[in-house]
Amino acid sequence: MAASATHRAIDAVWRIESARLIAGLTRIVRDVSVAEDLAQDAFVAALEQWPRSGIPDNPGAWLMTTAKRRGIDGLRRRVTLERKQELIGRELQILQQLDQPDLTAQVDDVHDDVLRLVFMTCHPVLPREARVALTLRLLGGLSTPEIARAFLVSEGTVAQRIVRAKRTLTEARVPFEAPGRDELADRLSAVLEVIYLVFNEGYAASSGEHWIRPRLCEDALRLGRILAALMPREPEAQGLLALMELQASRLRARVGPHGEPVLLADQNRARWDHLLVQRGLAGLQRAEELGGTLGPYTMQAAIAACHARARSVEETDWPRIVGLYDGLAALTGSPVVELNRAVAVTMAYGPEAGLALVDALADERALRGYHLLPSVRGDLLIRLGRLDEAREELVRAAELCGNDRERELLLSRAVDCGASA
Repeated sequence: MAASATHRAIDAVWRIESARLIAGLTRIVRDVSVAEDLAQDAFVAALEQWPRSGIPDNPGAWLMTTAKRRGIDGLRRRVTLERKQELIGRELQILQQLDQPDLTAQVDDVHDDVLRLVFMTCHPVLPREARVALTLRLLGGLSTPEIARAFLVSEGTVAQRIVRAKRTLTEARVPFEAPGRDELADRLSAVLEVIYLVFNEGYAASSGEHWIRPRLCEDALRLGRILAALMPREPEAQGLLALMELQASRLRARVGPHGEPVLLADQNRARWDHLLVQRGLAGLQRAEELGGTLGPYTMQAAIAACHARARSVEETDWPRIVGLYDGLAALTGSPVVELNRAVAVTMAYGPEAGLALVDALADERALRGYHLLPSVRGDLLIRLGRLDEAREELVRAAELCGNDRERELLLSRAVDCGASA
């Protein structure tokens, strides 16, 4: 039992310390793949030694020291075997850096290292799926099986994505550094996108038998908090964290006792996490106080705040939400945003106004195969009493839906339309 508790504690330490450990090692060895291997070696050493000796007072420093020792041993063996002069020269430089005492690393250096690692794992040279997998692996501390389970793909697929991503970074010679001011906006956008993509997959799973995956939301929140702490003057980093905290506050109320989906209108708001609500509202205030034009994540946080402040659906400030969606649509040009805006217009001005907007989106290429388009249209038709049409839309939405729980809900609503007709 004691050994099991120690292993759980080691796993928790790894999730907390792995990003800092890998980032610090990457700064030294300039190769994220080698850095991860050294970090994993240190973790294995911890699994072997800590159950006997106990968890050290400073586990992060222990892991870094152990990783550096493993790196020194490995490089010394390679220097002995290799005959290429330029390789020997480079690896001798790395040996000297690995031999530096840990006391030389200042807090600011650690923060900078993690920030560089964030931008490295989310580099535009990598495809989106690879960014997600590598970010969860190196910054989230997740194993390959955990990532595979989270996104319902095979372990082999995840492993290939991670290997290819690290190889791509090496071959492209992506530097271990934060981007300059001239490219910060584009690079930051990629980082924020990856974190929010992870969160959304946890908040509303695209496939599988569970409608929500709280663990993924927790991982995204941890990454968002790291980024917000590293970039306290960046409004969108603060806005994204506020948005995720406000949405995560509803997780307990989003599912019923048997895991069935509970829509916003039917949720018991007493079950919302009001500590997360307060944190989200405070984060939104920080983002807004930083000034400038509101970005897309801060705007979405402002929309979520309207829901968080309301005691019921009826008391929600729907006209303000419509106004915020107007700004968000103008900023992003996203048909999905337009669909969400149509829902807000329905709540503010009635289903006929909303249906006109939804029908205008029927030919949008980006929404073809998107199950929420017929789902929203079916809901509006129910409100208008056109139940036969609504049933057809809900059945179509169910056919397009990849999530088992959500599909069951859509089909149930379709049956209800027939019973009420």
